[in-house]
Amino acid sequence: MQKRLYIQTVGCQMNVLDSEMVVAALRQAGYGLTHSVEAADTVLLNTCSVRQHAEDKVYSLLGQLRTWKRAHPDRVLGVLGCMAQKEQERLLDRAPFVDLIVGPGQLCRIAQLLAAVAAGERPQLAVSLARTAGPRAAIRRSHETFDPLRDPTMRPTPFQAYLRIQIGCDKFCTYCVVPMTRGPEQGRPPDDILREARVLADQGCREITLLGQTVNSYRYDQDGRSTCLADLLERLHEIDALARLKFVTNYPRDMTPRLLETVRDLPKCSPYLHVPLQSGSNAVLSRMKRGYTVEQYREMMHRIWDLLPGAAVSSDFIVGFPGETDEDFQQTVTAVREFRFKNSFIFKYSERAGTKAAERLRDDVPDAVKQARNRELLVLQDAISLEDNRRFLDTTVEVLVEGPSKESRRRGAEGPILQLTGRTPCDRIVVFDGPLRHAGALLPVHILDTTPHTLVGRLQPVSVPPDLVQLQHG
Repeated sequence: MQKRLYIQTVGCQMNVLDSEMVVAALRQAGYGLTHSVEAADTVLLNTCSVRQHAEDKVYSLLGQLRTWKRAHPDRVLGVLGCMAQKEQERLLDRAPFVDLIVGPGQLCRIAQLLAAVAAGERPQLAVSLARTAGPRAAIRRSHETFDPLRDPTMRPTPFQAYLRIQIGCDKFCTYCVVPMTRGPEQGRPPDDILREARVLADQGCREITLLGQTVNSYRYDQDGRSTCLADLLERLHEIDALARLKFVTNYPRDMTPRLLETVRDLPKCSPYLHVPLQSGSNAVLSRMKRGYTVEQYREMMHRIWDLLPGAAVSSDFIVGFPGETDEDFQQTVTAVREFRFKNSFIFKYSERAGTKAAERLRDDVPDAVKQARNRELLVLQDAISLEDNRRFLDTTVEVLVEGPSKESRRRGAEGPILQLTGRTPCDRIVVFDGPLRHAGALLPVHILDTTPHTLVGRLQPVSVPPDLVQLQHG
């Protein structure tokens, strides 16, 4: 009888991709996917450690699953991902009923590890070497990524996919656990990436998003030849079935003129750049060990504006970092006003065990102050986003149709015409009414209204020749 797998993912795009590959590997091992914990023989939680809230959520889920495990001791409960790598035996101390703990660098062994659990060898602990636990080559090998096993049914839409080009990180920002949980920075071989991209295109993908912790730092050296992200984009651009190429997340110091010119010159490259600033204060950036100043970030923004004047730039911010004063925060407010990001992901500082910030800096900003700063920055960013979105009123934009909108799914809407959602080349969300058969198509949508986060439009007649439709890339 087929084994039944339930998997829940917490965290970033990397985790979403890891879960897709885990499911693909376990399908080959005879597992089928279920959306019910009660129907599952195996429950896997793919976890995140970037913020305390993410870990708290996993421990809460494990608390809920304790009863399920007690009622079904023969069934398997596993914790995967960054939290597994970070917590290791501590996780077993808090949740001794867990059968399997697997770090992100060991997920390629998931089928083998589950077979060992089924044979009575519980618990199984498979984690990568710590950054100081041996020679660099051995540490790198212990953080190897998957072979390109892919499962289209695990994607939010069948027309979009993530493709990892780089694993790990060597930046060592003082607040971040990623260098410890995902290991040294290493680019995947470009030929492997190209093969995987062709598999995705054959599966019906129109848009691929290249993933890396600092994706624009990608480099692969072999036989005296070095491949950078710009080289990779040029090769991916030649795959006919692909319509759009994106890449996240970028590091400011590596946003080179060559890369920006490549995005400008290749029609399939979306002029959307996610480049976290994190703080508008040089003093805070120094304590974060971000490796750049606000002035250097400004120079990067001017390169973007000069070479890609229509580009949309988004950012991340941490408020309440140790030592952040009111003046530091106001410098961040000033930077957001100056750079006018399309959107920003804003988080309150969360101390993470094992980071230099946790070891050396006192978490001295009261939570109420963090909350107030978080709220103020969100309000400002929403106002900027709304103002910038209004320039799309009464224009026509090109939209890659993803499928039913969140509102349609929430209401369980059915019928020949639904509210659909899609994105512009610059990653702006657009909702409009149309038939579901348009999913996966690139279509013109005329914008009638806006919110800070969404453009609301009307589908244009698709029989109009493309050269008669003036599309504004937004």
